[in-house]
Amino acid sequence: MHFDSLAPTPPDLDALKPRAAALRERLATGDVAAVLAEWNALRAPVWSWLSWVNLRHRQDTTDAAVSAQKKVRDSIEASWEQEELAVERALLDLPRPTLESAVPAQAIAKWSAAVAAVNPAIRDEREQENALVSEYTKLLGGASFEVDGVTHDLTTIGGPATSGDRSERERAARAKWGWMAENRGELDRIFDELTVLRDGMATSLGHQDFVETGYLRMSRVDYGPDDVARFRAAVREHMVPLGAALRERQAASLGVDTVMLWDEGVLEAGGNPSPGPVSGMLDAGRAAFGRLDPRIGSFYGDMVDDGWIDLPARPGKAPGGFCTYLTAEKRPFVFCNATGVQRDARTLVHEVGHAFQKQASAGIELPELLHGTSDAAEIHSMALEFLAWPVMDEWFGDQAERYRRNHLAGAVLFLPYGLLVDEFQHEVYRAPQAGAAARHRAWADLESSWLPWRDSGDLPHVSEGGFWQQQRHIYAWPFYYVDYCLAQTVALQFWALAENDRADAMERYVALCARGGSLPFQALVRTTGLDSPFDDGAVAQVAQTVARALNL
Repeated sequence: MHFDSLAPTPPDLDALKPRAAALRERLATGDVAAVLAEWNALRAPVWSWLSWVNLRHRQDTTDAAVSAQKKVRDSIEASWEQEELAVERALLDLPRPTLESAVPAQAIAKWSAAVAAVNPAIRDEREQENALVSEYTKLLGGASFEVDGVTHDLTTIGGPATSGDRSERERAARAKWGWMAENRGELDRIFDELTVLRDGMATSLGHQDFVETGYLRMSRVDYGPDDVARFRAAVREHMVPLGAALRERQAASLGVDTVMLWDEGVLEAGGNPSPGPVSGMLDAGRAAFGRLDPRIGSFYGDMVDDGWIDLPARPGKAPGGFCTYLTAEKRPFVFCNATGVQRDARTLVHEVGHAFQKQASAGIELPELLHGTSDAAEIHSMALEFLAWPVMDEWFGDQAERYRRNHLAGAVLFLPYGLLVDEFQHEVYRAPQAGAAARHRAWADLESSWLPWRDSGDLPHVSEGGFWQQQRHIYAWPFYYVDYCLAQTVALQFWALAENDRADAMERYVALCARGGSLPFQALVRTTGLDSPFDDGAVAQVAQTVARALNL
């Protein structure tokens, strides 16, 4: 089915709710497996429509009709969420032997977390939260500013921001952060409202703070904040010094005394390698994925042919990249914002990794187990980035080796930034009434600790602790960002495996994708034969391996 032929209709909740109630009643006396099968069929079209509307809104944030539909969608989602939770509560109320004989343990754990994270008392607040996130998405999607007479948005600014011309990079940074400074009032207001709202929801749920709520939302069932704190400490000890050494090497390559913020995205003199024109990137992907693995190549070709990849940036399109899934159609959709810069090829590979996993595990009947929790899901995307190294020449030609060096160095430099985001969120939600000025100061203090090399000079907004406001996850998906760091640590283990035995690494990867979310994060990692990032010495071992490869 071609994506453009889809025209899902909004779910009729008045008709669906009595059917959901009837299924709940049958659970007490009926065949649990049969009831679950009917429940899955009932909710699949609802999930598809919710995903489809959200996607259409991200594709064009300026379309008034789509924006209006998005508001309807957010209301329906908040209401349908309660129906989902009612079924999950009914399942959890069953005698434990009955439930465990019919449902895998990971599904029970995820339902338990979901029921603890949401209840009918916060339905209106959940709808308000969705509306505030939509405001933020629309605000960033409408950003517009000029560099050297050319109008840019927050996506296309990536071109001049990573130019080989240092003065152009600085002009791009000043234009971008000037826009952020001009909109600081709205950015602060939206986040302040979100923070207070989320704290109120945590209180209503009887939680200590939104940190507890956030972890439950993320379905973290095999680790908690203390484990994450230990992981942060290991990265601070072993990876931050590598990052500092890389920035020193970068300064020498660029011929500058200090790597300024506008230099950070260009690791070597001459600028970054380019993947070529955006118009040719999808076809280059056919050759790349076809060479990499026939299973992934065939899957990717079908996605391109049927219009399930939206690659180029355009005015009004929300920034960023992601993969969503239409449950009724059993197909993933990849959303990107390619402008012809180095990161475009890696982002495409990343999102195809997510998409391939969803396809590889499509035979798993319970939707809760089809996809891993986000920490595990990011392994599928980030590991594929490294496994695809041998075919990156399809995009970068004779510059592929430079791309690979940049990618590995970038993985090291990302970890401190990602955990800065994570620690910042813990501070925010443990002091929800602190206010905007205190949050900017907190970011600035943490930034100097995690990124001691960062120098933003007198850049608007950034110099006042505002860098975090461009990070969409902080607004839209609280506590998500550490998942990238955990997954990066595992992905680097896949990279090390592939350097020794690429075929073995690829088979382990495909097997991991097929397991979907059938196990919690650490179990999925260990069944692949790798170390959990929380294991003693795991981060240190990865750091040593990377340091040798980068001659640090």
